[in-house]
Amino acid sequence: MDNLSDTLEKLKLTGSDCTSDKLDGCLDCLLQALGQNNLESSGKIQQSGILQVFARLLSSQLSCTAKIAHIIAEIAKNEQLRIPCVDSGLIPPLVQLLNCKDQEVLLQTGRALGNICYDSHSLQAQLINMGVIPTLVKLIGLVEAGLVECLLDIVHETVSSDKEEDIAELKTASDLMVLLLLGDESMQKLFEGGKGSVFQRVLSWLPSHNHQLQLAGALAIANFARNDGNCIHMVDNGIVQKLIDLLDGHVEDGNVTVQHAALSALRNLAIPVVNKAKMLSAGVAEEVLKFLKSEMPPVQFKLLGTLRMLIDAQAEAAEQLGKNVELVARLVEWCEAKDHAGVMGESNRLLSALIRHSKSKDVIRTIVESGGIKHLVTMATSEHVIMQNEALVALGLIAALELQSAESYLESAKLVQVLHRLLSDDKSAPEIKYNSMVLICAVMGSEPLHKEVQSLAFLEVVSKLRSHENKTVAQQASLTEQKLTVQS
Repeated sequence: MDNLSDTLEKLKLTGSDCTSDKLDGCLDCLLQALGQNNLESSGKIQQSGILQVFARLLSSQLSCTAKIAHIIAEIAKNEQLRIPCVDSGLIPPLVQLLNCKDQEVLLQTGRALGNICYDSHSLQAQLINMGVIPTLVKLIGLVEAGLVECLLDIVHETVSSDKEEDIAELKTASDLMVLLLLGDESMQKLFEGGKGSVFQRVLSWLPSHNHQLQLAGALAIANFARNDGNCIHMVDNGIVQKLIDLLDGHVEDGNVTVQHAALSALRNLAIPVVNKAKMLSAGVAEEVLKFLKSEMPPVQFKLLGTLRMLIDAQAEAAEQLGKNVELVARLVEWCEAKDHAGVMGESNRLLSALIRHSKSKDVIRTIVESGGIKHLVTMATSEHVIMQNEALVALGLIAALELQSAESYLESAKLVQVLHRLLSDDKSAPEIKYNSMVLICAVMGSEPLHKEVQSLAFLEVVSKLRSHENKTVAQQASLTEQKLTVQS
């Protein structure tokens, strides 16, 4: 360790003025010390302030750049030293090195970035914001440089080991594989029409007993599934059953990150229209419902998104799920999850989707009896036009098919006042104005709601909309005005 202290002192004093040979010797000494006792040596290196010197040296493009990146990769295996690596300004020069043609530099830079961002979504997001992904896309010369094969070899060598450093290396290698898939071009290159060896190897990770590999496999599938053609190919070639089998192993006290990743993959796979019926037949909805008891918001969010994608234009599935009292009760509960805006939004959207896609009286009755109406009325005031519109269409179907049973709930949720506000607001989108007027006409079949319409100045607001620049809105305004006049 005295030798290490001397080396650090020498580096600190001479830094970038050091000759290449002397620098090489110092770096070899650091690598040797890290090999003997990584944690202690890493701590000493960090305390010495050498990381800032490394940031300058990396920018100088020296012959020993690969060694410096290698040292950083070794140091960043230690969780407590990752933030100091970022704070020392190492990320920008490392990102620049991804443009280098030297294979060893690329490999060690990839390892360094992968280790620094190990298990940290915020650091990974920082990398993406700094333009790493476009760099990786340009670089799917990384594939030619052998990085992917190298990562797969690391996975193969470390998967059965219980050693802490091997487990960390396995995670870094598999995380870096997933990072490579974030670029569209690199993802397609590695997919190779579903015949790529990388894609095939990733498939073999799903049935593994290693949670890290299962996670990386599911995340990789979710990334491959960003393209409709890939989704269709994967569903036609049996990926759904593999994901169902994976999820089955994580129902009781399962690994939350694996659940989240597998549900993400299923959600993406369910986007193409041709996949929906196939996935429903394969039992995806039933599998997803097994996680209804989950108390983890990330899992809840993906569960909701997957079901919403599956029932899009699938009337039978929407009806079956919409009559599921346990599901609807959970949705109503999650509609009040104010601490988790994503879960709250997705719950509202799924409630609306169950009605819109099933157009079923039974589904509407289930949602009315479970207390879902007030959430749909609140959703109509959302800041997102798409959610407002989905809510208004669902409420329109409720008013058209089950007005009598929903009447008191619509009244207590102050639907008529909400519609008056939406129509009076100049900022409301044309489709919001149109669907609000359709809904006004529908609720006038209810005596108490009709009275509320009469008590507010709807005629005045609607008559102004007859001259609206959108023809559909203007036509609906004329029809609504006639109805209001006749029934006043």
